[in-house]
Amino acid sequence: MHLSNAASMTARILEGFVSSFEIIIVEDGSTDGTDVIAARLAANYDYVEHLHSDVRQGFGNAVMRGFRAASGDVLCFIDVDLATDMAHLQELIEYVGLEGYDFSIGSRMMPRSNAKRPFSRVVLSKCFNFLVRTFLRSKLYDHQCGFKAFKREPPFELLDLVEDEHWFWDTEFLVYAQLGGYSVKEFPVVWRHSGVTRVKVLRDSVVMGYGIFRLWWRLFVSPIFGHKRFLWLHRLFESS
Repeated sequence: MHLSNAASMTARILEGFVSSFEIIIVEDGSTDGTDVIAARLAANYDYVEHLHSDVRQGFGNAVMRGFRAASGDVLCFIDVDLATDMAHLQELIEYVGLEGYDFSIGSRMMPRSNAKRPFSRVVLSKCFNFLVRTFLRSKLYDHQCGFKAFKREPPFELLDLVEDEHWFWDTEFLVYAQLGGYSVKEFPVVWRHSGVTRVKVLRDSVVMGYGIFRLWWRLFVSPIFGHKRFLWLHRLFESS
């Protein structure tokens, strides 16, 4: 979805049930003109702020940069393609703002979810989330849907624990949140894939497996046997 349409749609929905809000566009080293569109939106609308980076800092860094710039009591991040049906936005925010959960997350994997995705993504996602639940003791169905809300304090309380700066960031974040006793509300959403899939089954399977292994080692093995980190393996995947 075009960035301008995404921002205006989000604003229209928010105006229906909250008294004040801000939309922060974290544009992470884009090369397709997104920076120009984001800057124009920020200039035209008081509720839009544009955070630009000349180089890619990674998904996790981008999310935390947006959180640091935000001033509200409820913080959300939403993928700009709006793959999750925005009819769920009020539900997402009210689980935190009204019902008192520390986190709320949309899920494409719950029994009542309605998600249309390429087959390769479905297989990878099911395997990934099963392994996260099995080895990292998570109780969630879906760790990577780009539709999440937080109370203001918990992200900063967990920040120093989370090491991954890229695609595994929100999985690691949610694992630490559950281990730390924070309340997480997961709810089913309608979700539609937009654009051409970039999944490469072999590469992504290995990278996903390594992310899970690295966190499992740090949480459950390192405390027993010391802090050996398999540095050569870490460097291999960080450079891929």
